[in-house]
Amino acid sequence: MALSAFTMAEILLSLTIIGVVAAITLPSLTGNINERTWNTQRKALYARMSQAIALMPALNGYGTLRESTDSAGSTSIEDTAAETFITNGLAKVLKINNICDSEHLEDCGITSKITAMNGSVKSLPTTLKDLNNSLISVDWTYPLLGNRFSYSAINTKAVAFETANGESIIAYYNPKCLSKLGETSYILWPKLCVNFIYDFNGTKGPNTIGKDMGIISVLYPTDSSVVVLNEIKYAGQGNWETAIKMCRNLDDEYRFPNNDELVSFMINRQFINNNAYTVWSSTVDEKNRPYYMWQSGYLQPHTNKNSGSAAAYCIKR
Repeated sequence: MALSAFTMAEILLSLTIIGVVAAITLPSLTGNINERTWNTQRKALYARMSQAIALMPALNGYGTLRESTDSAGSTSIEDTAAETFITNGLAKVLKINNICDSEHLEDCGITSKITAMNGSVKSLPTTLKDLNNSLISVDWTYPLLGNRFSYSAINTKAVAFETANGESIIAYYNPKCLSKLGETSYILWPKLCVNFIYDFNGTKGPNTIGKDMGIISVLYPTDSSVVVLNEIKYAGQGNWETAIKMCRNLDDEYRFPNNDELVSFMINRQFINNNAYTVWSSTVDEKNRPYYMWQSGYLQPHTNKNSGSAAAYCIKR
């Protein structure tokens, strides 16, 4: 009986084909594993952060921001707001291993460059004003109500911390955040108490919002709303009814942002590639009128779901 075997050339050819297939498929498999891991971590962090915020009596009023002059006549600003919020507030309800002031953010694994959802690279904001200039000062006349609203916040410095679970998080804190007062038309920026940008693997890549990095915004000092932004897609422009259908056509997992999610969406626009002037909300008022939000942070209800035009941005939690 004659014996047969593979030749060396055939073996080498088979190994080459296997190597090529592995080179093609391995990055995709690794990427899918990373995505699943990040999604799991994201949900766990959101649950822990929501529970911690709910245990805090109030989110505003922490720390100080005052001007001081030394013996040589030099003036400096003492800013302890964000650091005090973390050390005296959040750290009492959330397990935190390390806290880093604004001068040493990198010691908590914070990267200096962030890749936005559209692929553009942004420098890390280090103050509330760097995050969004509109957060510091608001002077607006309500078109519907006719009264003027003025608000001035404090340009606090960011503070970073590392959780016991290994996340690196930078916090932008507003000690003068305001409660939700039941307005039907109002400016939203003063409602932000703290904005977190988290990173699951520190300075290791890809350092991209929606992947290993993400955003959590906390609104209102009491009865707070905790909002997480993961993935956002622009679906088009149209009236409210049309915009709703645009989101549904994208994917079953995408949905319209509500009013609180729109606040985070607009505040963090530099990381989301949001260039729209007005954006629809899924929230409707007591008269069943849908809300829409101006780029300036002003929110108001629209008179008719089938008229007007605004952008449809759809979010995935």
